[in-house]
Amino acid sequence: MAHTIHFHQPLRDVRPVASPSSATELTQVEPAERAAYERGRREGENMLHEQIVAQRNEFLELQRGVFQSLRDTLPQVVRDSEGAVIQLAIETAQRLVAGLPVSTEMVEAAVREALAQVANTAEVTVLLHADDLALLEKHLSGSSTNVADRPQMLFRSSPEVTRGGCLVQTSFGVVDGRRETKVALLKKSLLS
Repeated sequence: MAHTIHFHQPLRDVRPVASPSSATELTQVEPAERAAYERGRREGENMLHEQIVAQRNEFLELQRGVFQSLRDTLPQVVRDSEGAVIQLAIETAQRLVAGLPVSTEMVEAAVREALAQVANTAEVTVLLHADDLALLEKHLSGSSTNVADRPQMLFRSSPEVTRGGCLVQTSFGVVDGRRETKVALLKKSLLS
């Protein structure tokens, strides 16, 4: 006879006991679930592996691009830096030379350098800044050495000539011994 059992509260977490036929079903389902789980896990691992490989390849391609960009850019940076350093050196030299007081030795050296370029010319006119000409005349009057060893050499002042430089005129042309011309030639040779 079947008895009815009454509970004061509803039952929780109660499972029916499997009958022998349902236990067989569970043992068949369990390996299938495990196989499906393993297949899903392997597929997930494979997908994750593929994503990691794809990301690694993207990263390597990005890295190659950055290195190539650096290789392409570096020579230009070096050229720009060299140009800037040369320009800075020239400007520094100009300021240093501009700040030097003009001396007799400096004027004589400028005249000798310009005259060396016209060594075999008979008639020569040396143009100097008025202050440099006065300095040179003062020095020449009290000295036995003379930059004017040529009989056909004439010294004149010229507003075209800045302090410390000279222009030498001959029948063949003019030799420019001005400091600003020398600096411009130096700049041109260094920057080209």
